[in-house]
Amino acid sequence: MVPPPPTSVRIERSFSASPDAVWRAWTDAKMVSRWFGSDPAGRVLAARMEVRSQGPFEVTFADSDGSEHTCSGTYLEVSPVSKLSFSWHWQSEPGIETFVQVSLDPLGAGTRMWFEHAGLNATSTHDYAAGWQRTFEKLARVLEATL
Repeated sequence: MVPPPPTSVRIERSFSASPDAVWRAWTDAKMVSRWFGSDPAGRVLAARMEVRSQGPFEVTFADSDGSEHTCSGTYLEVSPVSKLSFSWHWQSEPGIETFVQVSLDPLGAGTRMWFEHAGLNATSTHDYAAGWQRTFEKLARVLEATL
């Protein structure tokens, strides 16, 4: 018997960049365009973000095989440099809503990020755990380049 998929993905990740830098990476569309998406060779095609409570966001990115993906949602909580939460929708999976929360804590001169993507269900075709890990590898490289 195959166990059911997890209903949430939780990742703790440390970065050598400051909490301000990690916050900007999550909230500035130009920065998001440098790292978003799980394909290491993929690229962001468009990012639109209104980082405020009830503000919308939408990010479209292409994988190296040319397939395009669009995610969107609404910011639920915005506590600058410490906490960001938002709803999450894939354009390719209408009617499915999940939730992301990112919390940032100072860690010496760097940052500890606590990440959770919750409300996942078996109907999604995405491997969220592997995808977010690959995405955060890209984020780490972008943050290292800004130090």
